[in-house]
Amino acid sequence: MAAPKFIYLASQSPRRRQLLEQLGVHYELLLADESEDAEALEVVHPHEAPRAYVQRVTLLKLDAALARLKRRGLPAAPVLCSDTTVALGQTILGKPDDAQHAARILGTLSGQTHRVLTSVAMGKLSAQGKPLKTEQALSISKVRFAPLTRLQIQAYVASGEPMGKAGAYAVQGKAAAYIEQISGSYSGIMGLPMFETAQLLRAFGFRV
Repeated sequence: MAAPKFIYLASQSPRRRQLLEQLGVHYELLLADESEDAEALEVVHPHEAPRAYVQRVTLLKLDAALARLKRRGLPAAPVLCSDTTVALGQTILGKPDDAQHAARILGTLSGQTHRVLTSVAMGKLSAQGKPLKTEQALSISKVRFAPLTRLQIQAYVASGEPMGKAGAYAVQGKAAAYIEQISGSYSGIMGLPMFETAQLLRAFGFRV
């Protein structure tokens, strides 16, 4: 069987695009319609553990993307989705609502070791447009922040970088100046773990 020529990437993240390009995989974006409530997929259930949350959300995103693919009548190809969450203990620290929220999140992470969980899922449809195959993988890393002063937090928030980021920071950005230690997958912390993603791609016939 010939290897697939490309995949659909159902993500707006430029970091995920960059990481996928590192693997030499051709992709086309499969982004949500304006009518889709993408944020509703990320609502945390009461007492939900971080691992269960990130895996559930990723599969919901994949289901929505496969339905989008079928609805648009696009050429068949595997679809890749990913979701990243930051957790301190069992507390999920999502994307900040505003600058004040970002500052509170960073204050919580200051001097602490937290986990970054990134789930990756791939799926494809049959010729009849029904779900044919789904695979999922999970990367868990640990990140330790140095103690942050109020002025450091204010300056970082003022840069705008925390907005739209789980845990209110980007490991590949200015926040790197405050990270003492990383254990796990750097690419997973960025949003797309290379090792796990390569495994999924191979399971769908790609030569990575």
